[in-house]
Amino acid sequence: MQDIEQIYEQYFEVVNKYLFCLTHNDDIAEELTQETFYKAVKKIDSYKGDCKMSVWLCQIAKNLWYDQCRKNKKVTNLSENDLLEMEVSKTIEEQIISKEEKLQLYQQMQKLDAKTREVIYLRITGELSFKEIGIIMNQSENWARVTFYRGKNRLKESD
Repeated sequence: MQDIEQIYEQYFEVVNKYLFCLTHNDDIAEELTQETFYKAVKKIDSYKGDCKMSVWLCQIAKNLWYDQCRKNKKVTNLSENDLLEMEVSKTIEEQIISKEEKLQLYQQMQKLDAKTREVIYLRITGELSFKEIGIIMNQSENWARVTFYRGKNRLKESD
């Protein structure tokens, strides 16, 4: 098993990018990333190695984000789709910093269904493989690949 510090250094960026994909907010992503590694340290004995460490960490991160969304909405019966549909508003600074093309792409992506949008975020921003995306989404690698390409084609059509 790798040293916890090595795991943190190796996977911090992946987890942080993944959380940014979900939250669209640097501060929240940073906070949840820290919580993810804290929880991972506490539960490191439960990691069996049947998936990549990055996938295991992203699953923890996703669950923490869902928990935070439920707390913020003070509603306990939200489904994953409901949570994915929630948008965390960007700050004015982030909107100004964003490049025009990137902003347009994200605006177009909002027209896609939640699952397709998450797959595209994970692939583009999180730079995860289709296999890793499939594991995170509890689907097959092929499902992730097909969902990504269908979503990409829908984005091309809407240009």
